Amino acid sequence: GKSLIFSAKTRLRKGAVKLRAVDYAERHGFMKGLVKNIIHDPGRGAPMAEVVFHDPYHYKLCKERWVAVEGLHTGQFVYCGSKAQLSVGNVLPLGKMPEGTVISMCEDKAADRGRLARASGCSCMVVGHSDDGKKTRIRLPSGSRKTVPSTCRAVVGIAAGGGRMDKPVLKAGNNFHKYK
Repeated sequence: GKSLIFSAKTRLRKGAVKLRAVDYAERHGFMKGLVKNIIHDPGRGAPMAEVVFHDPYHYKLCKERWVAVEGLHTGQFVYCGSKAQLSVGNVLPLGKMPEGTVISMCEDKAADRGRLARASGCSCMVVGHSDDGKKTRIRLPSGSRKTVPSTCRAVVGIAAGGGRMDKPVLKAGNNFHKYK
């Protein structure tokens, strides 16, 4: 936000962090993406991954920005969609995940492109599925439980950059330069 004394330097930020927009390929199969690089985003504790996909409809590349998960590296292939495998960095619907899966960047409503557990070191856990398979219960980073639709997607793994708050700031100057 902006105050009289401090205004966050938003000019240097790399852009919004969102999952892929839901399309036919993700609903019925999967898409393969390549992690091009992992960058720092000013004002965000967690590092950001740039993932490049082939556009399913036109001959071009689509670049997406995600919160990087621990264990993600450049040159890695990640898969998005309902048929993707359960491995770190992949994006799949909550209904396809077994109970106990650790996830981050989880959607709150279907197709909103990732809302929950996006800060550094945060993660949700899939607690259970309803009998009809329509709803999934997840445990949020705060410890509270939440019921979300099973069609919501999430990235498998813990958001990277954990332990950021362990080191003391020590002086006001470090806080001053934090967003520069």
